[in-house]
Amino acid sequence: MTTTPSRATDVAEPRGRVDRFFEITGRGSTPGAEVRGGLVTFVTMAYIVILNPIILSGSADVAGDTLGFSQVAAVTALTAGVMTILFGLVSRLPFAFAAGLGINSYLAVSVVGEVTWPEAMGLVVINGLIIVLLAATGLRRLIFNAVPVALKTAITVGIGLFIAFIGFVDAGFVTSTGLGSPPVGLGVDGSIATVPTLLFVLTLLLCAVLMALRVRAALLIGLVAGTVLAIVAEAIWHFGPAVGPDGEVTVGGWGLSVPALPANLVSLPDLSLVGQVDLFGAFARIGAPAAIGLIFTLVFTNFFDAMGTMTGLSREAGLADPRGDFPRLRSALIVEGVGAVAGGFTSSSSNTVFVESASGIGEGARTGLANLVTGALFLAAMFFTPLTTVVPSEVAAAALVIVGALMMSQIRHVDLSDFSVLVPVFLTVTVMPFTYSIANGIGAGFISWVVVRSVTGKAKEISPLLWIVAAGFVLYFARGPISAAFGI
Repeated sequence: MTTTPSRATDVAEPRGRVDRFFEITGRGSTPGAEVRGGLVTFVTMAYIVILNPIILSGSADVAGDTLGFSQVAAVTALTAGVMTILFGLVSRLPFAFAAGLGINSYLAVSVVGEVTWPEAMGLVVINGLIIVLLAATGLRRLIFNAVPVALKTAITVGIGLFIAFIGFVDAGFVTSTGLGSPPVGLGVDGSIATVPTLLFVLTLLLCAVLMALRVRAALLIGLVAGTVLAIVAEAIWHFGPAVGPDGEVTVGGWGLSVPALPANLVSLPDLSLVGQVDLFGAFARIGAPAAIGLIFTLVFTNFFDAMGTMTGLSREAGLADPRGDFPRLRSALIVEGVGAVAGGFTSSSSNTVFVESASGIGEGARTGLANLVTGALFLAAMFFTPLTTVVPSEVAAAALVIVGALMMSQIRHVDLSDFSVLVPVFLTVTVMPFTYSIANGIGAGFISWVVVRSVTGKAKEISPLLWIVAAGFVLYFARGPISAAFGI
């Protein structure tokens, strides 16, 4: 009779210093899987080198000044590379860093209308210092531990749906209808009518088949194949970008980048934005109450987005214990705060853990060695910025949808027979993709958990910290009326 060996007896002894340091063998991984995972993570995240400059350089500050596109691209790649490597070395987890999309949009849309770009980045630095302080004192971990396991699992599932929705939108599979109802629809006028979206579907199906067949490097093979097809399609039909230089929209064009081999592969990075920070200028310009209000929003968004993302990624990687804790949690939380400080200092916006890291985890990454690969590629991207545009967002989006499906499977660990658990879990899972915000989903889950569980006689089971955080989320959701009422 043949028996299957247990994990304890099946795992070999570490091979060398690198293996022991990153615990590669101990986590059931291999150096090859880590390299593939790091590469896939970079491929699915490389768009940030293009998208972050689009967001930040497109808005003039209160003084009428703007950030240069090439400068933002350079510091985006620099900060992402440094922070990803630092996180991999300190926490030894496969969670890559880059400029957070929620915060960079908030800066560009709301903050710089009141302050200058250096002053806005000063607020980001202060936000990061506060997060580092919360993590170093252990308060951030206490809040993390106060979250019930059911909500932590719901956060994982919600993030899965969120990144899948991001993938569908990036691919043009889900688009805005321009109507009040329904607000979104399928493709163009209810059908898949463009080659880029069709290539997304083909890449998605190829990745799904390879994953189902348990083929090694399934996601990487799918992404490479999809990119090759995209390059061939562009060479034949010349679709060009979906949005032209004058803002005109071309149906059937590529989303963020046109898949073509660039004429110039190498360019020297312009790092002139590094250090362009005015730490307390916003307080002098708009007053302390208004500046504190902006920092409050930054901290809340940064704090809970990162907490939710790390919870989801650690569970997907199989590194979380039954309570949802994962190795080196405190150091991970501290370094995440440092990412905000670094992002503000380089004017690339707050850097945080990216949910796209799940694509590398899906490829087999389990340790910080994958981060070294991803980080090194980001640093190289400073010099090879044109190459980051080769993989179109429509192809990269397929990996996000596959990973979203993998994270969705975690819902099986939650007992949904108790309605007081079902409602908070449901709200956490659905609010994230519907509002395009991880923090909003966490807030909805926290508030509903406290209210429903306490009213139904389970108040003693709720941590006092969860009450405090839920109250904070009430203020967070009502910050618009509160600001208007107090003139801040």
